[in-house]
Amino acid sequence: MTASHAAASDTTSETRKFLVLLLGSIGVVYGDIGTSPLYAFREALRPFAANGIRDEHVIGLISLMVWTLTIIVTFKYVLFLLRADNDGEGGTLSLLALLMKKTGSYMPVLFFAGLIGSALFIGDAMITPALSVMSALEGMKLITPAFSGYVLPLSAAIMICLFMVQSKGTAAVMKFFGPITVVWFLAMAWGGLIHIGDDWTILQALNPINALWFITHAGWAGLIVLGAVFLTVTGAEALYADLGHFGRKPISVAWFILVFPALGLNYLGQGALVLADPTKISNPFYLLYPDWALLPMVILATMATIIASQAVITGAFSLARQAVHLGFLPRLAIKFTSETNTGQIYVPAVNMVLCIGVLVLIFSFGDSESLATAYGISVTGAMVVTTLMSFQFLRAVWGYKAITAAIILGPLFVIEAIFLAANLLKVHDGGWVPVMLALVIMLTMWTWTKGSKYLKEKTAKNDIPLETFITSIESSIERETASAPVTVPGTAVFLTSVPDRTPAVLLHNLKHNHVLHEQNVILTIWTQDKPYVPQEERVEMTRLSKRFIRLDITFGYMDEPNVAKALTVCKKKGFKFEIMQTSFYLGRRNLIETPNTGLPRWQEKLYIMLADFGIDPSAYFKLPPNRVVELGEQVAI
Repeated sequence: MTASHAAASDTTSETRKFLVLLLGSIGVVYGDIGTSPLYAFREALRPFAANGIRDEHVIGLISLMVWTLTIIVTFKYVLFLLRADNDGEGGTLSLLALLMKKTGSYMPVLFFAGLIGSALFIGDAMITPALSVMSALEGMKLITPAFSGYVLPLSAAIMICLFMVQSKGTAAVMKFFGPITVVWFLAMAWGGLIHIGDDWTILQALNPINALWFITHAGWAGLIVLGAVFLTVTGAEALYADLGHFGRKPISVAWFILVFPALGLNYLGQGALVLADPTKISNPFYLLYPDWALLPMVILATMATIIASQAVITGAFSLARQAVHLGFLPRLAIKFTSETNTGQIYVPAVNMVLCIGVLVLIFSFGDSESLATAYGISVTGAMVVTTLMSFQFLRAVWGYKAITAAIILGPLFVIEAIFLAANLLKVHDGGWVPVMLALVIMLTMWTWTKGSKYLKEKTAKNDIPLETFITSIESSIERETASAPVTVPGTAVFLTSVPDRTPAVLLHNLKHNHVLHEQNVILTIWTQDKPYVPQEERVEMTRLSKRFIRLDITFGYMDEPNVAKALTVCKKKGFKFEIMQTSFYLGRRNLIETPNTGLPRWQEKLYIMLADFGIDPSAYFKLPPNRVVELGEQVAI
C-alpha cells in the first residue's frame, strides 16, 4: 500500500470514528438537556396563568431561556469547561483531582466543594429520569384521558427496564439511542419552525434586553419563575461528566450543528404558539404538532426521556468510579463493558441505588408538575460549585491572576447564584428532596474519607519499620536461631498501603504459621490524580534484601486496577515468578465500635456499614481467586 493510500485509509478511519462518537454524544450526552422543552416553558409560565399572560411575559421568558442556554451551556460548558479536563476526563471530581494535583492551597474548601458538587449530581441522576419519563407519558392524556391512570405504572416499568439493561454498556445503548435522539432533535426543530410564523414578534426574544427586562420587571413572581427557567439547562453537568466517554470535539460539534439550533427553534415555536393562542399554555410542547403527529411524538418523547435518563446514569457511573479511586467511597464492583474504551463501565451498586431512588420519587410525587418543583436545586447547586472550582482552575492551571479570573467568572457566578436563590424558594414544595439526597451522599463520602484517614493513622501507631524487620528476620535466618522461620519455596505477595512499614498480614503469618517464602513481595497500590497511567510507568521494583522485594503499582483513577495483569510487567524487569506458585496475602479487618474515642458514634456505625458494603480487595484488584490467603484481625475504630 502506498503512503498516500495509507494516509487516506487513516483519514477515513478517523472520520468514521468521529462520526460514531458524534452520534453517540447526541444519544447519551444530550439526552437530558434535549427533553427540557417538554416541561420547562410550561412550568415557567404557570405562575402568570392566574392573572393572565401578557405578551411581554412570553417574549421575556423565551429570551431568558435562549440566553440561559447561550451563556451557561455554550460559553461555560462547551467553550470553557470541556477544555478544563484532567487528561481527557471531565466532571466535578476530575476537576477536584486536577486541582489537588496542581495546588495545595484552600484544600479543605476544594475538598468539600467537590463532595457537594458530586453529591448534587447524583441527586440529579435520580430526579432526572423520574421527571423526564413522567413528562413524556403525560402527553398520552391529550390523546385520551383514559390513559391517566397508566402514567405511574408505565413510568416505573420503563425505569426498571432501563436500569436492567445498564449492564450491557454505553456502546450498546448509544448505538440504539443515537439515531433516535437525532430524530428527536429534528422533530423538535420542525415543531418549533412551523409555529414561529404564528406570531413573528417572538423573534424579539433573540434580543437579550428582553431577558433583562423580564428579570427586572417581573417582580416576586419572576423570581419564582427563574427556578423553572433553569430547567432549560438540565443536563449540562452530565455533558461535562461524560467528557471521557466521547471527547471534546464530538460533544462540541453536536451542540453547534444540531442540539442548540433545535432547542432554540422549539422554544421560539412554543412562545409564538402561546402568543397567538394563550389557551395553549396547558401543554405548549405537544400542541405544537398536528393531531396526526401527536401519538408518534408521545412515543418519540418517551424514548427521548429514556435517553435523557441514560445521560445522567452514565455520568453517575463515571463519578462513582472516580470517587472510589480517589478514596471518597469504599471499593465498589466496577464492570468494564467495552474492550476498547475503559470509560464505558457499569457499577451495580450505584445502578441499584439510583433505581430504588427513581422509583420512590415517581410514586411519592405522582406527576411531573410536582416533581419539577424539586428539580432545580440539585442542578443549580452543582453548577455553582463547578463555577467556584473553575475560579481556582483558572488560577492554578491556566495561570490567570485572581482579578482576571474573577472578571471572567464573576458574571456567570452571579447569574447562577440568582437561579439558585430562585430554586431555594421551592424548598418547602419538594425542593428539600434533592437537598436531603445531596446531604446524605456528601455525609457518606465525608465519613468514608474521614474514617479511612483515622483508621490509617491508628494502625500506623503499632507498625514496625520495614527496614528494621527485614534486617532482623534475615539475620535470624542466617544465624539459624531458634526463632527463625522455616523457609518454604514459592513467592508470597503482601498487600499494604504503607510501604515503609511491615504489613500486619506478614507479621500475622509469621506469628501463626512460622514460615517465610523464598521470595516476599511488599506490594503497594497507588492511585494517581490523573486518569490513566501508561503501562510502562505502572510498576516500580526495588530489591530490599535477598528475600524481599518492594513493588509499587500505580493506576490512574480511571484505570482498571488489575494487579495480576500489571505483575506481568515485572518479568521484563528481572523479577521471575510463577503465578501458580505465588500466594497473595490479604489482611481482613473486623471493625469494632469503641465509645468515646475516634469518630462520633453515628459516623462509626456508618463507616462500618460502608466497609461491609465494599467488595473484597481480591476481586477489586483482580487477584487470582485460588491464590489468595486472608488473615483476619479485629480493629477498634
